[in-house]
Amino acid sequence: MKKLLLPLIFLLVGTGGGVGAAMFLAPPEDAHAAMDEHGPCGPLPEDLADPEPASLQEEVPIDPTDPAAGFEYARLNNQFIIPVVSDARVAALVVMSLSVEVVAGEKELVFAHEPRLRDALLQVMFDHANLGGFDGVFTASDNMGNLRAALRNVARQELGQNVTDVLVLDVVRQEVPG
Repeated sequence: MKKLLLPLIFLLVGTGGGVGAAMFLAPPEDAHAAMDEHGPCGPLPEDLADPEPASLQEEVPIDPTDPAAGFEYARLNNQFIIPVVSDARVAALVVMSLSVEVVAGEKELVFAHEPRLRDALLQVMFDHANLGGFDGVFTASDNMGNLRAALRNVARQELGQNVTDVLVLDVVRQEVPG
């Protein structure tokens, strides 16, 4: 028990220090305006750039803008861990937690197809990381909007039009020493 206490304390202090440093060193809000319209990575490939491909613009059974609409949220059981590769080595790890918003009554559909859905979502996040989406100010609105749109599109491809959105619940980037 004592052997685990010291590493656990170091882990908590290091994580707290990293979060504090990130908040202290974050660029000012006007730095976001200086980025070009495509974000830090330039334009996305054709298959990721369109947030709503024509094949997915079919009518959703319930209007997602209606606050009284019935939705359920299926929180995916495990976090996603995405390596950020730089100079042929893992420079950082991004950890994300996601929930899938579905039409009421379709929550079990998400869990029934979770392995295939996780694989597709993870591939989108790998592509985003390889394009530099997790570099620099990776939480900028445009950058996260592109990622959310790509996640939503792939979730709809796997589960159909009952998926109304994919929500990013947590996102953390941890630099890998070395």
